[in-house]
Amino acid sequence: MASCHPWGPGATLRHPGFWKMLTVAVFMALLGCLQAQEHQGHVSIILLGATGDLAKKYLWQGLFQLYLDEAGKGHSFSFHGSALTTTEKGQEFMAKVLESLSCPKDVAPPRCAELKDQFQQLSQYRHLKTSEDYLALNKDIEARVQREGLWEAGRIFYFSVPPFAYADIARNINSSCRPGPGAWLRVVLEKPFGHDLLSAQQLATELGSFFQEEEMYRVDHYLGKQAVAQILPFRDQNRKFLDGLWNRHYVERVEIIMKETVDAEGRTSFYEKYGVIRDVLQNHLTEILTLVAMELPHNVSSWEAVLQHKLQAFQALRGLQKGSAVLGQYQAYSEQVRRELQKPDSFHSLTPTFAGILAHMDNLRWEGVPFILMSGKALDERVGYVRILFKNRAYCAQSEKHWVTDQSQCLPRQIIFYIGHGELGSPAVLVSRNLFRPSLPSKSWKEVEGQPGLRLFGRPLSDYYVYSPVREQDAYSILISHIFHRRKGSFITTENLLASWVFWTPLLDSLVHEVPRIYPGGAENGHLLDFEFSGNQLSFSQQQLEQLVPGPGSVPKPSDFQVLRAKYRESPLISAWPEELIAKLANDIEATAVQAVRRFGKFHLALSGGSSPIDLFQQLAMGHYGFPWAHTHLWLVDERCVPLWDPESNFQGLQAHLLQHVRVPYYNIHPMPVHLHQRLCAEEDQGAQIYAEEISALVTNSSFDLVLLGMGPDGHTASLFPQSPTGLDGEQLVVLTKSPFRPYDRMSLSLPLINRARKVAVLVMGRMKREITTLVSRVGYEPKKWPISGVLPASGQLVWYMDYEAFLG
Repeated sequence: MASCHPWGPGATLRHPGFWKMLTVAVFMALLGCLQAQEHQGHVSIILLGATGDLAKKYLWQGLFQLYLDEAGKGHSFSFHGSALTTTEKGQEFMAKVLESLSCPKDVAPPRCAELKDQFQQLSQYRHLKTSEDYLALNKDIEARVQREGLWEAGRIFYFSVPPFAYADIARNINSSCRPGPGAWLRVVLEKPFGHDLLSAQQLATELGSFFQEEEMYRVDHYLGKQAVAQILPFRDQNRKFLDGLWNRHYVERVEIIMKETVDAEGRTSFYEKYGVIRDVLQNHLTEILTLVAMELPHNVSSWEAVLQHKLQAFQALRGLQKGSAVLGQYQAYSEQVRRELQKPDSFHSLTPTFAGILAHMDNLRWEGVPFILMSGKALDERVGYVRILFKNRAYCAQSEKHWVTDQSQCLPRQIIFYIGHGELGSPAVLVSRNLFRPSLPSKSWKEVEGQPGLRLFGRPLSDYYVYSPVREQDAYSILISHIFHRRKGSFITTENLLASWVFWTPLLDSLVHEVPRIYPGGAENGHLLDFEFSGNQLSFSQQQLEQLVPGPGSVPKPSDFQVLRAKYRESPLISAWPEELIAKLANDIEATAVQAVRRFGKFHLALSGGSSPIDLFQQLAMGHYGFPWAHTHLWLVDERCVPLWDPESNFQGLQAHLLQHVRVPYYNIHPMPVHLHQRLCAEEDQGAQIYAEEISALVTNSSFDLVLLGMGPDGHTASLFPQSPTGLDGEQLVVLTKSPFRPYDRMSLSLPLINRARKVAVLVMGRMKREITTLVSRVGYEPKKWPISGVLPASGQLVWYMDYEAFLG
């Protein structure tokens, strides 16, 4: 062995540059000694939960791969499998698992058998439960190191156990099984990392009392998937192409998808506690989102820089609302839960097994770009991918058969990180040929030819530059190697974890009692789970015939019911609890507005006053960024004869709760002229006629696209009252009426004008309306007694929106 002494026999202090040379020599010699020592270090790897499903499927194979990669480089290893199983059963289990291990294809069978035999001799099972057990393990490791003349490099403890066991194990390691001075400790933690923000904080605090942050490696195995691990390097190596494209001006949307064909059978105890959002979206898909959306650091190899940029991405995420999600549950799930968890026959689970989420980033790069996250069980295919779809404003004069694949700008433009399975069957990176030819590391990725007949996202594979890994590797094998080499960029830090829970917990809390859409499972789902987005809202594309469905528990809670769709006075009725009802009405108004603008270029909306629509105005103002306000004309259904700035004014309520928050052109806002010539509703001022003429001039056929009404406890609607027959018939479009309540004088659209509308929505809310709701449900057409009964659009649609208290009492 070469001496580590830096002085040679001919060294002289008088030689020019001697001290500089001496410094370099000392440094190099010490570095050489340190490297030599590193290569001689002994590493102990302890797998806790060694007989579990994860260990059997992935972890033992990953540890064997680590041994294959590192054994010839100077380190010595010992592998300890541990569980609560008895020693005899544990040894039996490990023998079977170790026998089933496989070598890479380039390892010859005789050599593979030899390596497996070596690995088996270095692996042993032991029972670890008490602090004495951990003390005994510590003594055995120290004795082996001393006996074989080695020095200890470090220990890896892999926690493949449920999170409730973490604290006891951590305490025992910290008190009884830490390596000595100069050796490192690494503890590896498997998800779930908490159930919500509070539990994640508690778990982080608990583990932080035993381990340093640099000692902890939280595994999200998706970060070990080869296509996912390539996202940042791809963005870095293709900066010259992507710097101008990777932003809101060019990206139409980003899709992050993980679909499964299997269901949750055998795992319902876990699934009942966590559901699909906690199982997949809060961790795997969110991590991918940050890799796509984060600003790119100058050095993508610096995990500290990457972490800081990921945290900045979390800060830019817009908070999720209930309307940001659609939920589903495959049909057999509740029955599986009843069977596996011994639940009564009346039990119905509310746990989602499918979720679609719409996320937005509030920053200059991504403002307005939808990020769609979706995952589910019992779907039509098993596949995972990240798809960045670019906008395309091109139009090609020639037909598609004449397009040149490499050049045509009319072809869809997209970049896809294909995680695995599906049509391709393996990881890949795909770039549309009409974007650019990408650069990928040639040592680990190779370009492949398109398979004839294979199509991806509606296009033949020949439309893409396609790259696949030179050597396909399992995610756990990659991550175990990264743990060994202390590459922390592939793992979740405490800050990262808590930032994710800050983002997801409010949505999860709001969905606790939400009833998911039931779907049959597999290919039979058809279009049932298709969803679409508008502004900040997500909704299923296909309406489902819904009915009241009680949730679990003997006393149903308000949100345990779905929206009820039925008939009321022979017209469609939508009934729900107030929050859901207002959200549904707001969505319907927006959909009507979008359709009207698409067909006619403008949308005429007449709004009733009073207290009931206030929540609706606020919902439209704060949650509907896609509403075509610039093309919307706002009219009033009725008005009190008070100045427009008076708090009693319906226009003042509209101004305070809606108009000041949205951008409606001022000339599209039409308050009723109740205050002319400094007088209020004076007949000689002809305010009603002026408003009628304005409507006739601007609204085609004087037919509003949508009129929103309420229903008073006496059966009045707009400002048409039973005691005042004015406006119930005749030719007048706008009338002056008398109210039994202050202020007595009103102006109102007439019943004939209301009935010209393409759609009329009647919003009825509150227990106080229950009696009139029951009464009106039984009467015929009697507008002089109950003006609301006269609302019957001649050629339009009438829809009733009632909350449960008004409808059911």
